[in-house]
Amino acid sequence: MPFSTAPVLAARGRPTVVLASGDPFWHGAGGSLLRDLERSEWVSHPAPSCFALAANALGWKLEDTLCLGLHAAPFARLRPLLEAGQRVLCTLRDGAAAAELAAYLCEIGFGASSLTALERLGGPHARIRHTTAAGFDLPEVDAPVLAAIDARGQGLPQASGLEDTLFASDGQITKRPVRALTLSALAPRRGAHLWDIGGGSGSVSVEWCLAAQGATATTFEARADRLENIRRNRRDFGLEHRLTPVEGRAPDVLKNQPLPDCVFIGGGGSEALLNYLWQILPQGTRLVANGVTLETETLLMQAHARLGGHLLKVEIAEAGPLGTLRGWERARPVIQWSVTR
Repeated sequence: MPFSTAPVLAARGRPTVVLASGDPFWHGAGGSLLRDLERSEWVSHPAPSCFALAANALGWKLEDTLCLGLHAAPFARLRPLLEAGQRVLCTLRDGAAAAELAAYLCEIGFGASSLTALERLGGPHARIRHTTAAGFDLPEVDAPVLAAIDARGQGLPQASGLEDTLFASDGQITKRPVRALTLSALAPRRGAHLWDIGGGSGSVSVEWCLAAQGATATTFEARADRLENIRRNRRDFGLEHRLTPVEGRAPDVLKNQPLPDCVFIGGGGSEALLNYLWQILPQGTRLVANGVTLETETLLMQAHARLGGHLLKVEIAEAGPLGTLRGWERARPVIQWSVTR
């Protein structure tokens, strides 16, 4: 569990021992202490981690297994990672959390997954018990405990352009085909930060975070009701630690925010906003703007003529009923301008 480093820092300059289980730098105490201590102030003596003990007990190859610290994080962190055949080892808060994890797996369609509780590993009272998420029936699970999941269920697609129905929305959402094109233009990279201006449902921010390891997003939305949808979506996709919703209207709301690596304008585009962004964004920042109105189309065409980049017009039609036959149902054209500052 998270702990305070204050007692250790209070003993600074004197020989001090911190006893911690397992490997201090594998979901352990080492990372917390490292933030406050100089390299010359500490030495680590690791022991086998609980993940190593669990993998050896089960015969699971650790390099093929996801290892997560869910003792202080929501179970939703699992959502984008789970797929059929994926094995997961995760630390849990306490014994009661094992049943809560089983209920969560059932809620997201992974009730058929095998679930193993590994209790008090490495000690004389170690115990390993097997069940399934849907049939969870283990009484009195003891801490410290890990859960081993052998996933059975349908995971999220790995390509951009998730189904619109996966997102909470009032209809203000970048639709799936356009979202896929938008993510391609944004080109997410490991650890990169996105400003999503006019977030709507936050679907672009969600997919940005899912697309690259450690990618983060700040989603700006002027309407409080839509901000609630953004919060719900980040929670459902397990992204509360990587996606930050901010209420306000651009460009004013952008002031004093950490500068991004990439910007997406999905709503509220204006000449004043584009000019402001062009002034403050560092060289190399990627900017992508979508528009459906004639006014926004004119704005983006003028920006393209003045600043360069790539201008794309997307017209999509889907087959639908036309009397007793079928016909094409056309969506409003979307114009997309992308440029690197």
